[in-house]
Amino acid sequence: MTDQPESQPEDTRQHMPAGGVADGGLPARRAAYAILNDILFQKRNMDEAFARAPSLEDMAGRDKAFVRLLVATVLKHGHEMDEMLAQLLHQPLKDLKPQQLINIFRLGFAQAIFLQTPPHAAVNTTVDLAEAEGIAHHKPLVNAIMRRITRDALQPMPPRDAGRFNTPAWLWNEWMRDYGVETALDIAAANLGEGAIDFSVKGDPADWADKLEADVLPTGALRKIASGFIPDLPGFAEGDWWVQNAAAAIPARLFGDIKDKTVVDLCAAPGGKTAQLATLGAIVTAVDRSAERIRRLDENIQRLKLVVATAVADGAVWKPSAPVDAVLIDAPCTATGTIRHQPDVLWLKDIRDQEKLAGLQRRLLVNALDMLKPGGVMIYCTCSLQKAEGEDQATWLLQQNLPVRIKPITEADMPGLDGLLTTRGELRCLPQHWQVLGGLDGFYAVRFEKLA
Repeated sequence: MTDQPESQPEDTRQHMPAGGVADGGLPARRAAYAILNDILFQKRNMDEAFARAPSLEDMAGRDKAFVRLLVATVLKHGHEMDEMLAQLLHQPLKDLKPQQLINIFRLGFAQAIFLQTPPHAAVNTTVDLAEAEGIAHHKPLVNAIMRRITRDALQPMPPRDAGRFNTPAWLWNEWMRDYGVETALDIAAANLGEGAIDFSVKGDPADWADKLEADVLPTGALRKIASGFIPDLPGFAEGDWWVQNAAAAIPARLFGDIKDKTVVDLCAAPGGKTAQLATLGAIVTAVDRSAERIRRLDENIQRLKLVVATAVADGAVWKPSAPVDAVLIDAPCTATGTIRHQPDVLWLKDIRDQEKLAGLQRRLLVNALDMLKPGGVMIYCTCSLQKAEGEDQATWLLQQNLPVRIKPITEADMPGLDGLLTTRGELRCLPQHWQVLGGLDGFYAVRFEKLA
């Protein structure tokens, strides 16, 4: 399963409600500081860091949203902030003591430069944060730097320049190789934006769009800009819908009519695509190597009142008791298509992750093909933007002298695919796609058919 948040039916992420930015006071800033230290110094991913922050438990939803906004702003613009800070200090950034002091400055810059916090509030809350976190002896420095940037009214870079500057070199090089400079710049700029919350529904999308005050996207997914607290929305407790990014909701629907067909969902947790398959009437076995993630999938499936068999196993070696009609592989990947939602990817992943995951992806492909009946269909997908984890893997499989061919995806398969298909018939979503609708997560999917 990818690291993306798209398929978490119980997702409780907050987006800033309409009507302006919350403040949250010092507690929100201290929470953001702790989370950033956890991500950038302890190398925990964003979801883990938020889950480990006890100060969020009793915080109002609007203030939690502000914490997430602060953290995301730093992660998306951190390198740009560091360049500004380096011009104002008389010492290299690496010599700051303690090193966590840099996150005090980044949070101040996030407020003053990127979130349009009133200058006096940006200065005062950043100085107060330094004192509250036991770095009071640096208050004069923090005060001087913050007053300087507010006095000079420093401005962020233009989006395409900022996107390029804040993208790590290894990732920029991959996108340049795969797409060329113009598309790479568009990807990087789009990643600076905030992704909306998308939903998959069991029933009529138009009816649920009205109930949830959401828009129906071309593919039938729903999109809501200001979501509030997810479990409080109508239909959540009743299991009528689940959170799932619109791009990630496409692959499961590319099987066509799968009612009463046997389907294996590999790397399935937390279960967004599993829920789709079960809703479409398939007889589903969800496989994931993590017992904890399977437990979470079971909870989600129970809320949705669906029936699914599960197995805790390594999808690269596990086999069903008999060949199946279809297999869906939502393969582990670098998750670079989810940067709008999960900007920690920019700081935590590198080329070594991609190279390591490529081997696992290939083992999953070969094992999944072996599970299929002749004529069976396999869909391989990732939320990576790099072709090394997408198109290149499809090419590799075709070169292995195995009984398989690509079954091209066409616009006739479902509405909304115009502009998202490659010449070979694969799905390739980029974050700048559907820009007028709020963008789309980066995603790749290919459909294979097993030959007799």
